[in-house]
Amino acid sequence: MKRLRGWPFALGVAGGVAASWLWKRRQQRLALADRAGHIADRAMQALEPAVRSRMLAGDGVRLHAVEAGPEDGPLALLLHGFPDCWYGWARQIPALVQMGYRVVALDQRGYNLSDKPGEVADYGLDHLTADVLAVLRDLGRQNAVIVGHDWGGIVAWRLAMDYPEVVDRLVILNAPHPRAMAREMRKGWMQRLRSTYALFFQIPWLPEALLTVSPRATARAFFQKLGTSDAFAAEDLEVLAAAMAQPGAMSAALNWYRAAVRFPPARRTADIQRPTLLVWGTADPALGIELTEGVGAWVPGMWLRYFPGMGHWVHWEAAAGVNEQIAAFLAADWQEEPGAGGA
Repeated sequence: MKRLRGWPFALGVAGGVAASWLWKRRQQRLALADRAGHIADRAMQALEPAVRSRMLAGDGVRLHAVEAGPEDGPLALLLHGFPDCWYGWARQIPALVQMGYRVVALDQRGYNLSDKPGEVADYGLDHLTADVLAVLRDLGRQNAVIVGHDWGGIVAWRLAMDYPEVVDRLVILNAPHPRAMAREMRKGWMQRLRSTYALFFQIPWLPEALLTVSPRATARAFFQKLGTSDAFAAEDLEVLAAAMAQPGAMSAALNWYRAAVRFPPARRTADIQRPTLLVWGTADPALGIELTEGVGAWVPGMWLRYFPGMGHWVHWEAAAGVNEQIAAFLAADWQEEPGAGGA
């Protein structure tokens, strides 16, 4: 009985220590979120040529964006993935400006400084593509080169299927074509195992609670461990962590995964007739190279470029090579015979 009497006290002490630790972590996260503007300004100042921040109209939401390049240049619209933000394109923005493009890198809905609707249904793919259409209208443009990575690539695939008239050319980086993803998920356990994290993300509140305990640790886990090199410096991770620390940002980002299951697109998957470049880091631990097989049957105007040994963040790990491939693709006559191979 004497031993049992001590348990309530021990549990109380342990609970107090845990609560104190969580409170401290929360304060650190809020402090990081408060410094996000300063951190982003410093990151923008480090980019050459100069970039500028602005808000754009989405589909019933306001979307933050960073833009650069000549106002009258052809438009390149950049769509990031999870758990990224506009800064994920820091290695491509200068290269595209040098090609003469007006570059707009979005914080997609729910991310960083963009609006964060509260319902899971607000993050269905039809809303995400509608955001792109609204942004084009706000910019006074009828079409653009659409560049997407990860979830941004999924939005880009869908946009080219449903609204091909707004897509000048399509650049996809490590984002599976929906038919290829469905095939691999049916075919066997390999991609299913790689995608188990997406099942975990379906659980209410717990994933965001864990991932926001320390945004800096989360940034290191996603941006370093999903890659194959030390492509992200400490300064880069700080920008990305500050974006994740924004109130409601992690829940909103996870709602993309939840909405994908509950609110599929209204239209059926269709072939893509726009000229397309598919770039793939072959060592991506989340998305197997099998997802690139047979895609040309659904995207007849596709160039496929592999980057052997590169991971999920191929546009950071092999930035120079990726930029060269994008430049060659954008400069080519799109009716040229599509190529395939490595880089």
